[in-house]
Amino acid sequence: MANEHLSRIGLFFDELNKIRVLDPVVSQQTIELKDECKEFVDKIAEFQTIVDSFIQIIDNLSNEVEKEKLKAIGSRNLLKSITKRREAQQQQLQALIIEKKLQLERLKIQYEALKKEEIEQKELIEQFLLQK
Repeated sequence: MANEHLSRIGLFFDELNKIRVLDPVVSQQTIELKDECKEFVDKIAEFQTIVDSFIQIIDNLSNEVEKEKLKAIGSRNLLKSITKRREAQQQQLQALIIEKKLQLERLKIQYEALKKEEIEQKELIEQFLLQK
């Protein structure tokens, strides 16, 4: 009965029969909550460590991806320049082929003209020889 009367005014006895202002059940729950909070804080700290590690790994991976991306862009640009250079070379070679074909035609015409002139000169020589 005395315990009930004391508990009504906010005084309690613990297991060692010491007077307490806080209910032993509430005190025990408070201690358990404190322990759970400490575990929670420890787990959050561990989680933060894992997250920091993950972020660092992702940052490293991001940097590697960026480097590879730049290499790929460089390779693509190099390939484009090689392609353009080959197209320019091909156009130059085609122009050279056309030029050589024109030169061949000109030389054929000149050859034919020289052949005619040779035939005419041979005929002229034969006429001079026959006249003598």
